[in-house]
Amino acid sequence: MITLNRTVKHDLFLPFLPIVLSMIGIFPGKPVLAQDSTSLQVSKHRDSSKMRQTHLHLFTGNEPVDVFDIINYLFTKHKEVRRDTSKVKIGKLYLSLLPSVEYTLQTGFAAAANGNLAFYTSNHELANISSIYAVAKYTQNKQFLLPVQANIWTRGNKYNIQTDWHYEKFPQQTYGLGGLTTDADGYLIDYDYTRLYQTLYKTIWTDFYLGFGYDFDYYFNIAEINPPRHDTTDFERYGLSPKAISSGITLNLLYDERRNSINPQQGYYANIVYRNNFTFLGSDTSWQALLIDLRKYQNFPSSSKNIIAWWIYDWFTLSGKPPYLNLPSTASDTYNNFGRGYIQGRFRGRNLLYAESEYRFGITPNGFIGGVVFANAQSFTEESTGRFESILPGWGAGIRIKLNKFSKTNLALDYGFGLHGSHGIFANLGEVF
Repeated sequence: MITLNRTVKHDLFLPFLPIVLSMIGIFPGKPVLAQDSTSLQVSKHRDSSKMRQTHLHLFTGNEPVDVFDIINYLFTKHKEVRRDTSKVKIGKLYLSLLPSVEYTLQTGFAAAANGNLAFYTSNHELANISSIYAVAKYTQNKQFLLPVQANIWTRGNKYNIQTDWHYEKFPQQTYGLGGLTTDADGYLIDYDYTRLYQTLYKTIWTDFYLGFGYDFDYYFNIAEINPPRHDTTDFERYGLSPKAISSGITLNLLYDERRNSINPQQGYYANIVYRNNFTFLGSDTSWQALLIDLRKYQNFPSSSKNIIAWWIYDWFTLSGKPPYLNLPSTASDTYNNFGRGYIQGRFRGRNLLYAESEYRFGITPNGFIGGVVFANAQSFTEESTGRFESILPGWGAGIRIKLNKFSKTNLALDYGFGLHGSHGIFANLGEVF
């Protein structure tokens, strides 16, 4: 039996945004009309018919609109919708910035700055978009997170450079190993964490790449905070030490038909990563793991722009003994996204099976507001038997707000549910997968 206290996470992004949206009629409130002198002062020298046409085009038309268009319309003299004259423009930078104020049970209040930079290095129609993503977050409890992640494509998609660097000081709950743990098993663990992952892919043929990389994980200042006193914890049984190092090389196979990884529209994605950690590279122990990441995107119905997306994310420990904190756990993927409906780190084990499906649909014809519904399931092997003995479902829905229409970057706000009252808000800059 799995019992879990409900997990509530409140995120307040762009505090002005609900006010802006209420002004334009997206949220309930008085809409801004070109003729309404109480909400918008129109100069007598300005063509009112043109203003009405711009207003209608901006809020009800089919041409793509994003947050910057809304801000320009409301707060500047430039009322026209921004247009990009070319579909792919080399060197043009598409920047999305998102300040946020958050409150979570683990962090208290937190201030964060989220940024996404997208650009093209080729102008042909099959060019993949490159992106750099970074977050800086500081919390009321003096916790700090700084991930920097990049997915860079060279000219002609000849090489793909993937970077995943992290520094974290972020206590989190741990509940032990396997999927049969209960809320009573939970307690805090504290640690500092440095991650340096670097991978280089080379094109073998169209959309297929062979890669080689280096992964380094360094956990230090590890400590259990008020663990249960009645029994030895799974962390202690598995092997608790004040620091842990994993250092190894990776061999990678990648197939990627997506042209935009920030907001995939269609195609297949498959990434298989074999990681081998060696003591001569500084790893505490030798261990090997296999990661399988499969995704599919298709229009549904086929004549619409709505998308149904599928995701399989599996991790297998092939040999050796990874550090406890290196084991796969809920939301332990690159962007901490899988397992919506549960708190990060809720389940953990040597092996993971995960599947998710999400349906993405438009709400406004200009693409400014969209929605999603999703369902997922995760399963971890039990430490005592080595078998998968539980299935842990999650489900929910959310909205999408277009931050940058040129890079197709969305603000994703989802509300997810899990077993036994687990639920909370989950936010992301870009699509979840």
